[in-house]
Amino acid sequence: MKTGESDRRSRRLPVNATDRRALADWRPADPAVVAEAVRLKEAALVDFGMESSAIAGWIYSKCAHQIPTTAIDTAAVMASGDGACLLLFNPEFFVELGLDGVKFVLFHEARHLIQRHLFTEPELREDPVFDIAIESTINHVALARLGRDALPVVDGKATGIDPREVFQRYHADLTEQGLNPFGYQDFIRTDMGCYTELRRMKHPPSPPPVCVHEILEELQGELADGETIERIGNEVLANVLLAGKRGVRSAREELLDLIERTEGASDRLSKLWGDLGAGMIRGRTQRTRRVDWWQRWLVDVLASKLTEGERLIYPKKRGAVLAALGQDPTLSRRGPERQRVVAIAVDASGSMPPPVVDWIASLVGQLDGVQAHWLSFDAQVVPFAPGDPLVGGGGTSFQAVADFLEGRAPSVRTGEPFDDPLDAVIMVTDGYAPHITPAEPDKWIWLITEHGDDWPDHHTPQMACHKVRTGDR
Repeated sequence: MKTGESDRRSRRLPVNATDRRALADWRPADPAVVAEAVRLKEAALVDFGMESSAIAGWIYSKCAHQIPTTAIDTAAVMASGDGACLLLFNPEFFVELGLDGVKFVLFHEARHLIQRHLFTEPELREDPVFDIAIESTINHVALARLGRDALPVVDGKATGIDPREVFQRYHADLTEQGLNPFGYQDFIRTDMGCYTELRRMKHPPSPPPVCVHEILEELQGELADGETIERIGNEVLANVLLAGKRGVRSAREELLDLIERTEGASDRLSKLWGDLGAGMIRGRTQRTRRVDWWQRWLVDVLASKLTEGERLIYPKKRGAVLAALGQDPTLSRRGPERQRVVAIAVDASGSMPPPVVDWIASLVGQLDGVQAHWLSFDAQVVPFAPGDPLVGGGGTSFQAVADFLEGRAPSVRTGEPFDDPLDAVIMVTDGYAPHITPAEPDKWIWLITEHGDDWPDHHTPQMACHKVRTGDR
């Protein structure tokens, strides 16, 4: 928290915050204490990755350096100038906290990092009342998500700001002024709402000189790289969106909660949620320059259709954290090399925007070892090459595509049946045609254009399906 001329600025670290070896070697704690602290930290991260917090799990998956050090009193998550993300934690502090306390502190730190990325306006970052609002809402969410009744206690003292105590002070202050205070749930519902209500107080609360969870003030110049924080934040949110779309309930719930808590903060933030495609998960469209959510989704689903062993896979790191992807989703190969076969069937009715076809062409062209079969279809199927005009215009038949790819109907150009074993079929269409059940529905991926019929998402058996949105909104 920013507290102006508080005594925080005098709390320098005894070693250079960018020197990881010096941090680890500074007056090291007893090896047994370090081992127990590391065990607690790992157990907390496993829980985040598997259940409690998809956002925290993804953030800590990007912390390449997790350093036990007595050079810091508590814990901090920081972005460094070299583009890395670090977790520093005092092993003695973690052992005192125990597992539930460690989970609380790490959850709090993760939310601080992501919300600092979301709220970049300088006037907010420098306002101590906004810090109180963020502390309150984060701790409220942490208490609820982690199933706690109270903040962790060390040496008989709570380790942070209790949102219920802040609310009591707010309620008493406004009542004394003759104003109508909100109830607790309305007070704590959004970050900006909490901040607005605290500003109504005659005597707003001030942050304590040192918050045990907050990034140390004196490290801002050395470690808090805004560009890295923004990149990490966007990557984390994009991957949590993917998890939510795939049906990971905890990821969906946590992301929806975060969107609601930042609602109305700024036009920039609304634009960010739109750019990430957050409207897909909350059921309404955000304003956006360009939505590439469906592109991320397609790569993700395509990877899941190409099974492990001899085929394409996602590189995964299970256990402490979810898979750590530093950039857009990518595919890798495991096992014996062979050509993977993907069919891309594009509806020739003209409803598919050219940029979508171009992007699919570039995607498949970049996948090492993939043999792509391009097809246009209406009532019949015609092979084509990317860049060729689509041939068609008559009625639309998905069954014609299935009959061709499953070897029951020959090619209209060569007269030969299709006999390659397929790893995936990508259908690009508006969805308006009689429904079908392919022989291998788990291999079919449907990209439905705007205002199209996403029936494959509700079909039995269900097939991978996504609404495609392109262009300026």
